[in-house]
Amino acid sequence: MAVMRAGACALPWASRLWASNRSSWKLASCKSALTATTIRPRRFATAASESTPGKPYYVTTPIFYVNAAPHVGHLYTMVLADVLKRWRALLGETDAQLLTGTDEHGMKIQQAALAEGMEAQALCDRNYKKFEDLAKAANLDYNYFIRTTEPAHKEAVQYFWEMLQHRGFIYAAKHEGWYSVSDETFYTRKQVHKSLDPATGLTRMVSMETGKVVEWSSETNYHFRLSAFKERLLDLYKTDFITPTNYTTNIVKSVSEGLQDLSISRPAERLTWGIPVPGDDTQTIYVWVDALVNYLTKAGYPFAPGQGARLGWPADVHVVGKDIVRFHCVYWPALLMALDLPLPRNVLVHGHWTMNHEKMSKSTGNVVNPFFAIDRFDVDTMRFFLVHQGELAGDADYDNNYIIRDYEKVLRKGLGNLATRTIGCAKGEFRTFVVNGTLGHLPSPTSADTAYESQLKELPTKVANHMNSLNPRAALHEIRAIIEAGNKYLHNAAPWQNVNEAPRSIYNMAETIRMIGILLQPVMPTKSKEILDMFEVDPKRRSFASAEYGSDATYGQKPKKGHLFPPLVNKGESE
Repeated sequence: MAVMRAGACALPWASRLWASNRSSWKLASCKSALTATTIRPRRFATAASESTPGKPYYVTTPIFYVNAAPHVGHLYTMVLADVLKRWRALLGETDAQLLTGTDEHGMKIQQAALAEGMEAQALCDRNYKKFEDLAKAANLDYNYFIRTTEPAHKEAVQYFWEMLQHRGFIYAAKHEGWYSVSDETFYTRKQVHKSLDPATGLTRMVSMETGKVVEWSSETNYHFRLSAFKERLLDLYKTDFITPTNYTTNIVKSVSEGLQDLSISRPAERLTWGIPVPGDDTQTIYVWVDALVNYLTKAGYPFAPGQGARLGWPADVHVVGKDIVRFHCVYWPALLMALDLPLPRNVLVHGHWTMNHEKMSKSTGNVVNPFFAIDRFDVDTMRFFLVHQGELAGDADYDNNYIIRDYEKVLRKGLGNLATRTIGCAKGEFRTFVVNGTLGHLPSPTSADTAYESQLKELPTKVANHMNSLNPRAALHEIRAIIEAGNKYLHNAAPWQNVNEAPRSIYNMAETIRMIGILLQPVMPTKSKEILDMFEVDPKRRSFASAEYGSDATYGQKPKKGHLFPPLVNKGESE
């Protein structure tokens, strides 16, 4: 599938629609604060809306700040989203879409550029490549890599702003609060507390949510009437909008306690690096409004009549880390509700990666370089480890020894050993076992055969249920369970000794490898291809529909012996 590069003109008609619509709007000045009574209840799409015919499945990663280098958390988010996209392709949805990219505006970028003595655009042009390179190194099957400095995105954001303004959801007022440059957000007094900096011994104010330093700020800027959407948001949270549901509890609590209107601009005298507010170049659009609209930009916003779904909107899944839940589950749906735009159908939240059960931090030197990890262990091993051990509802601990452990136990001595022993036990008769097995010409099953075959037949459904519930980790654990059960079954069946029962157990092992090879494709695309090629499975019979037990009689003409998972070298090294 062709990948559109950053800056490519993906949306040529969007600019024309923007230009024609912009000239026709006569917008009320944001300077006049409107009363809450001027906001009329409006219809809005819900996350539970039915699928739209012809709409491609649309998955997104967050867009990543370019002020620092990528770390393993970025890699995990990318892989998680890619697995979901590849899963839909495995189901036959070949037009499934994956968006990733970089967030290139805001105070953090401005300060990083200043610290390096560079123009902000030059810093972005240099640093975005690191994230694009990571997407390629991680073997992401992405369709578009977006940059928020693209002209089409700027137009989409300003159009989005003017539509909010036209509907009366923006007003100007003085704003005071604790501001975090790192988080690019304001916090209330209830959301910050004093904390001792272990490095300096000084007391400072930090966000209770993220631990980032905050500073008191007082300024006049534009506000979005977030408070008008409290009840609508609470209704939204009664659906399966947020996965896993443990994150819903805190969001519901926070929204139930009341919503303050959201400051959505910054004075240009303080923040120059961003998209100017339309008609007021003294203000810069808040970076999170800018960033969130990227999901619409890729889908062709502003939409031509009836064309919103053509490129994927609404998104089926936003994959995000737990530190940005509020932005995606409170601000984003409220902004969309204000414009009667369909809401994303689900926000999949994941935990963070720690090291020695402590948060990774550049200052302590315990940040994992994802390029080094991929180079050392190879990309499919890293993808397997991250999905297998990564937590959705909580945090997971990263350790090179854990990667080696899982590789050795599950892949090399588990799946690899199973494949090698199956071919060896067939003694050149592999094809005969496949044909007879598919036709049902096998010895009567023992109780052990029946029990194992039952597990194997249930595997595709179990994997599908977990994947469709947005839980790739649980799906991978089902596959691991079959690998372990298969090795135990083969050991007990001992086909090298029990000649009469050998055909059935060897066929069951052949089916195990074939089915696992198909089901592992979203997680380990390169290694899965190697497995399926090794057993000569027809490329046209590698979809989810072919993962059914006994459904393929064509494979295994001359299966090739080989080492699917060779021993890892330099195991004692640490990154």
